[in-house]
Amino acid sequence: MACDFIALATPGVQKISPYQPGKPTEELERELGIHDIIKLASNENPLGCSPRVLRAIDSGLIELSLYPDGNGFVLKQALANFYQRPLAEITLGNGSNDILELIGRAFLKPGDEAIYAQHSFAVYPLVVQAVGATGITVPAVNWGHDLVAMAKAITAKTRVIFIANPNNPTGTWVEKDALDAFFKVVPENVLVVLDEAYGEYVDTSDFPDGIDYLDRYPNVIVSRTFSKAYGLAGLRVGYAFAHPDITNVLNRVRQPFNVNSLALRAAVAALADQDFVSRSRTLNSIGMKQITEGVQVMGLSVIPSRGNFLCVHLKQAGLPVYDALLRQGVIVRPVTNYGMPDYLRVTIGTHGQNERFLSALKAVL
Repeated sequence: MACDFIALATPGVQKISPYQPGKPTEELERELGIHDIIKLASNENPLGCSPRVLRAIDSGLIELSLYPDGNGFVLKQALANFYQRPLAEITLGNGSNDILELIGRAFLKPGDEAIYAQHSFAVYPLVVQAVGATGITVPAVNWGHDLVAMAKAITAKTRVIFIANPNNPTGTWVEKDALDAFFKVVPENVLVVLDEAYGEYVDTSDFPDGIDYLDRYPNVIVSRTFSKAYGLAGLRVGYAFAHPDITNVLNRVRQPFNVNSLALRAAVAALADQDFVSRSRTLNSIGMKQITEGVQVMGLSVIPSRGNFLCVHLKQAGLPVYDALLRQGVIVRPVTNYGMPDYLRVTIGTHGQNERFLSALKAVL
C-alpha cells in the first residue's frame, strides 16, 4: 500500500485547497481548439508593459549566467527615491504574493489568529493555514471590508490583519476616514497589512495611501506590486514598505535571489515611466464605463470598483455562463470560491476586448 503522503504534511497544509489562477489561453486552445481568444480573467494590463521595460530586459540578457543582486539595491533605491522613504523600509518579493507569504512565515504560528474580510483575496487564508494559524473571516458589508467589525474581532491571539484596498475580487475600497478610525483602535502589537496591489488605478482624494500611515503607525506593512498597472505580471515583482524592524524580520525568511535579474531591471524601468501608468489608468477608466454601461443595457449590474476589473451580477449561476463564454473564446473569472456564485469577474481590457466580452455575454445570455 502506498504511503499516505498527505498525512505527512503539516496540519495546516493538509487543509489547503491550491490557489486556482485564471485559465491560460493555451489551456483553452488545447481543450476546445479555439485560437481567437481574449483573456480577461487575471487583471493583467491590456497595454502590456512600457517600451522602456523591453529595452531594459534586452540589455540584461547578457547577464543571465550571473546571479541577481540578492539585496535588489538598485530597485530599492529607485523605490526609496520615488516614494521618498528610507531604503531600510523596503522588502522585495517574487510578486506581492511572496510578500504575503513572508509575513505569514515571519509573524504567524499555531495558536495565533489573523483577520481578513469575507470576499477578500484568496491568498490570505492560504498563507494563514500554511503556518497552522487560525484565520478569522469577518462578514463583508456591501461586498467590502467592515473595519468596525474587523476591529471588534481582534483578540489577544490576533497577530495580523489583512486589508486589500482596493479589494480583489470585488473592487470595493476603504475610504480614508474609515481607515483613520480603524488604526486608532488597533493595538500596536497587531500588524496591519495594507495590500494595495491595485492602488495605481486610483486617483481620487478620498482614497488613503498606505505610505502615509508608516510614520504614524509602526505596525503597518504596505504591500504593492508591479504586476498590475505596470504590466509585469510575468516577471513577478512585489515590494513592501514597513518599519525597519519589520523589514529586518521579513528578510530573515526571504529566500536569497527571490527576484530575478531581468525582473529587477524591468521594475526599475517601469517605475521610471509614469506616463505609461497614467495611460493605463485612463484606459481602465474608459473601459470601466464601457463595460458598466454595456451590462446595464442587458439588465445586469456591477459592483462599483476601483481596481482594473468588475464583478458582474448575472442573476443566475455564474459557472454555466463562464463555461459558455469559454466556448466563445472569452476567458473571465468565476468567483464561486469567493462565496459569489452568481457573479463573474471581468478584467478591463482594450475597447475591442471589452466589446468582444459584451457581445459574447449577450449571446450567451
